[in-house]
Amino acid sequence: MHAPRSGPGAAAPTELPTGAAKTAAVRAMFDRIAPRYDLVNRVMTFGLDTSWRRAAVASLRLAPGAVVLDLACGTGDLGRLARRRGYRTIGVDLSWGMLANHRGAQPVVQADAARLPLLDGSVDGVVCGYALRNLADLPACLAEVARVTRPGGRVALLEVATPTGALLRAGHRWWFGTVVPVLGSLLSDANAYRYLPRSVAYLPGEAELRRLLNAAGFSTVARRLLHRGLSQLLTATRSGLAPGSARVAA
Repeated sequence: MHAPRSGPGAAAPTELPTGAAKTAAVRAMFDRIAPRYDLVNRVMTFGLDTSWRRAAVASLRLAPGAVVLDLACGTGDLGRLARRRGYRTIGVDLSWGMLANHRGAQPVVQADAARLPLLDGSVDGVVCGYALRNLADLPACLAEVARVTRPGGRVALLEVATPTGALLRAGHRWWFGTVVPVLGSLLSDANAYRYLPRSVAYLPGEAELRRLLNAAGFSTVARRLLHRGLSQLLTATRSGLAPGSARVAA
């Protein structure tokens, strides 16, 4: 097993699963790590992931009472932050283990992101934390997100990124490629946290992510680097135009 060759946008190494095998592997992995998922997140990000999630929820800029889908909700961190801002939330996750460890008052349902059990235009916004690279069919999942989001609704998608500075980038590569797997083996599941740095190879680069959001039916797609590129936040507005004709913002 080796680390991704060149960060977001690199082709997935052949030993990483794809299609139905990827879906099954991701579900089983998150079932295993669910009990200590939040603990490992706090440790491996020095608690910075909490501020990144707050930034994602704040970027929705929806009216109080808006209905927000917490996609790949996990244990409910984003949903809890969204409810504090006065939103009504529903959580969806592929992993039953994650839902069994979910904390919070939002209703939750087990479902694949490519087949959401929601009506067309039934939510005002969508938040998703660090799940894009774990989806077996990203275009299909983004199309589903667009389908359930009303025109004018907002999405906020958190993902990993590559730091901008050379020194920070080297430190980041060492931390997540060497230290995080050790922490994962001590606190949770060794195989899962060896997969984490490798899974970045699944993630499209910035230009492709923008194109996919545009093709799904989103306009004013924007990308913001958090803490000099330790994470990225993608935001977009559901367009009333036909998919593929939306506008992309800088």
